[in-house]
Amino acid sequence: MKRYFIYLSYNGTNYHGWQTQPNAITVQETLENALATVLRQKIEITGAGRTDTAVHAEQMIAHFDFPENFDAENTIISLNSLLPADIAIRRIIPVKPDAHTRFDALSRRYEYRISFEKNPFKQDTVCRMFRSNLDFEQMNKAAQKLLNYSDFTSFSKLHTDVKTNNCKIAQAEWIETSEGWTFVIEADRFLRNMVRAIVGTLFEVGRGKISVEQFCEIIEKKNRSLAGTSAPAQGLFLVNVNYPQTLFLD
Repeated sequence: MKRYFIYLSYNGTNYHGWQTQPNAITVQETLENALATVLRQKIEITGAGRTDTAVHAEQMIAHFDFPENFDAENTIISLNSLLPADIAIRRIIPVKPDAHTRFDALSRRYEYRISFEKNPFKQDTVCRMFRSNLDFEQMNKAAQKLLNYSDFTSFSKLHTDVKTNNCKIAQAEWIETSEGWTFVIEADRFLRNMVRAIVGTLFEVGRGKISVEQFCEIIEKKNRSLAGTSAPAQGLFLVNVNYPQTLFLD
């Protein structure tokens, strides 16, 4: 068996997240069906992580095994012709047989995008906010505090199957753009619902409902019920996953 990394982008609006589940359309199932049609055998893929319902990915990576050589470029063309318009295959790259998109990832980066204007062409890919409601200076002060902590139980979905809620955050900041503001966060791993819970709690800081000190207390108390409501899904993007170069054969 040979192993391949497949790079793809998708608009998550019409999907119940990445991971296959019964009685719901997901990105993983849609891609596996397309691969099975093009490569003419059942294909199982493993993603670098899981995105929730209506969350998007500019760069998701999954791996799959296949026993024969195949033309990657023609396969990409065939997949893109077969897949719906909201999923696009970017690259297929051969990797070492034991390379794993989830466990070998060095870091992942997400962006949460908000806009202050109504835009009918981006209603599913940004969170619309009101400018006067948010103090981004205070939100950035709180965001910087995230780098001082490792246990993010307060921002994790309850009753998940992970063994630890520890993550190492390398970057967390709000950046002003031509269309609004974007929250950029990079870490070695993320918990279920973590980014949206952080953003929702930062909104509470921006609205003056909690202070930066109280934001830190929420983290320290390790209690999800103390944090803010999760931000709407449509503003969240997985934008990058980094791997050691030693995994790649080409």
